[in-house]
Amino acid sequence: MALESRPDGVPAGTAAADLVGTDLVGLRARIDTATAGDVDRALRATRPTLEDFAALLSPAAGDRLEDMARRASEITLRRFGRTIHLFAPLYLSNECVSVCTYCGFSAGNEIARRTLSPDEVAAEARALTAQGLRHLLLVAGEHARIVSKDYLVECVRALAVDVPSLSVEVQVWDTATYRRLVEAGCDGLVVYQETYDRDLYAAVHTKGKKRNYDWRLSAPDRGAAAGMRRLGVGALLGLHPDWRTEALAVAAHARALVHRWWRCEVSVSLPRLRPAAGDVTPAHPVDDRSFVHLLCALRLLLPELGLVLSTREAPALRDRLLGLGVTHLSAGSSTEPGGYAAPDGAEPQFEVADTRSPAEVAAVLRSAGFDPVWKDWQRVARER
Repeated sequence: MALESRPDGVPAGTAAADLVGTDLVGLRARIDTATAGDVDRALRATRPTLEDFAALLSPAAGDRLEDMARRASEITLRRFGRTIHLFAPLYLSNECVSVCTYCGFSAGNEIARRTLSPDEVAAEARALTAQGLRHLLLVAGEHARIVSKDYLVECVRALAVDVPSLSVEVQVWDTATYRRLVEAGCDGLVVYQETYDRDLYAAVHTKGKKRNYDWRLSAPDRGAAAGMRRLGVGALLGLHPDWRTEALAVAAHARALVHRWWRCEVSVSLPRLRPAAGDVTPAHPVDDRSFVHLLCALRLLLPELGLVLSTREAPALRDRLLGLGVTHLSAGSSTEPGGYAAPDGAEPQFEVADTRSPAEVAAVLRSAGFDPVWKDWQRVARER
């Protein structure tokens, strides 16, 4: 994993530069050599380090998973209480000019494509807010002409009056474009690096602007500089042969963002690769026990971190993970553009595993003693 020296494309004084300067190779070696004593010390640490995190990811820590889960639950309840934030993705377009081997929207796939008009986007939002949702994540494939800067600003502006919290998960842009989105009413930016391994990144991104690893890595920094108040990062589990290597990188990145952009809310999502168009299947599946191990370790490292669990995961697992560190759940999700108000056969990005409605998910939360949070802030217009 080649992150030892900073490439020219990563600006100094950013979380991305902090990550590139981290000895991830040495930390990965520590995972293999960690002892039961190292795990004990990490579990007792009041301010865990990345070295402690490596110990918590180790095979030795696998024997202490119940202790880790108990500790993760205590930390989560103390920091967040018995609350879970609910949100839904709203897919604007599945048009894409990038070729990514793991994505149903990849340009090489012969699929039905669709891009919603701003009016259609507003109709999708109304269908979601009618179900109680107030946090929406706008998602689109990478097509700078069709899903342009102006188009995204227009979509955000069309929704901002009625939707208190809007985030984007789209092609990465420069600081000026993120500032335009913030001014239009967007408050969150989600950027999945997909994989932090440079060589693997190049292998799975074969065409398009997404091939620029460093530009993508530093996108959360540009978003924060533009005024985004929420930052989300993550890796797509199932691409890399070693989930622990990927876990180290995403944790180090999140930790650097928390330290550099302390005014922002930082979250991590670790979606597991799902079947999609193009015969996409995970080359290196991550089993449930390893997935739980990773989530608990992240919570112990970063008590203030938001942990997001999507509808990629099955209902039974999502329900069992309540209280073990998860703070945000998607609910009632469709990954098809127009899938809420006017389904028209456009190809979804991937198969959803949890098809329950937002009301059904909220009912499960309440029965488990949690409060579903539909809205946690309100945008206030400023006088000029």
